[in-house]
Amino acid sequence: MRRPPAGVSLVVPTVGRPSLAALVASLGDLAAAPVPVELLTVDGRGRGPAAARNAGWRAARHEWVAFLDDDVIAAPDWLQRLVEDLTVEETVGGVQGRITVPAPAGRRPTDWERLTAGLAGGAWITADMAYRRAALQQVGGFDERFPRAFREDAELAYRIRGAGWRLLRGGRTIVHPVRREGPWVSVRTQRGNADDALLRHLYGPRWRDLLTVPPGRRRAHAAVTAAGVGALALAGAAAVTGRRAVTAGALAAGLAWAAGTARFAAVRILPGPRTPREVATMLVTSAAIPPVAVAAWCRGWLRWRGARPLPVGPAPAAPLPAAGAAALSDVDGVARHSGVPA
Repeated sequence: MRRPPAGVSLVVPTVGRPSLAALVASLGDLAAAPVPVELLTVDGRGRGPAAARNAGWRAARHEWVAFLDDDVIAAPDWLQRLVEDLTVEETVGGVQGRITVPAPAGRRPTDWERLTAGLAGGAWITADMAYRRAALQQVGGFDERFPRAFREDAELAYRIRGAGWRLLRGGRTIVHPVRREGPWVSVRTQRGNADDALLRHLYGPRWRDLLTVPPGRRRAHAAVTAAGVGALALAGAAAVTGRRAVTAGALAAGLAWAAGTARFAAVRILPGPRTPREVATMLVTSAAIPPVAVAAWCRGWLRWRGARPLPVGPAPAAPLPAAGAAALSDVDGVARHSGVPA
């Protein structure tokens, strides 16, 4: 039987971006929502977004918890559509919103813009994802071993589905603008390979299929990195020994590295605007990404040896905090802005 939510808590981890004000403004008057709504903003700069979201939902007063990123904009009818999305059967544990990413006007998107646009097709992304508080309680919430906004939402969704809850896609919409980033953003994002290594330990070689994560380039990056390291090592040996066979091996390895790097750069350059700046950025970062990605994977592999998934408990009755509960203390870094009286 479908029934509307008794109330919704909105949880927004934030790192102090100016965009937070735009998000809050786009939500409109919370007191005018069809059901009781509260907004909780959580300081996400300490232990990462997973820990921040956990602090938020554990402080939530309502039956449903809707997570939003601090750099999105809600559609004018977002609150009304949220209530409609959450009018579902008791077996539904979560409902995802729809994400749109504005395309650049009059030109092809850059590599970073295409990466951000991929959010529109992602599964169970917490840029706009609502969960029953009971489902979050049953699985223990987000796994705080994930320190970045990367994979922690897909991993949570997998555990919630494994606990027997259904997940649906709703009709509400948010806009996710493309953040301004520097030329090295694609290199910095390779730190997420450490989180992929954790998932490999947790769920085995089929973790991408299980968590609905698209294929990556780890094997290609490993091959290119091995060729580059081999070329450098053989070149050093050739300089010492002077042997032609070693020199030929260094040349072959170097050519393999150059070919792999050029292929990777072409995949990133051809769909883009192909401006001199973008092409130069793609060439340099395409050389840097493979070794950085492999190093991050190796660090994660070593760090998370023996890691196991969080335990799943029995479905709780999901008792809610008292209606008169005070806002959380500064220890939790949560600020409560309620559309209904405390």
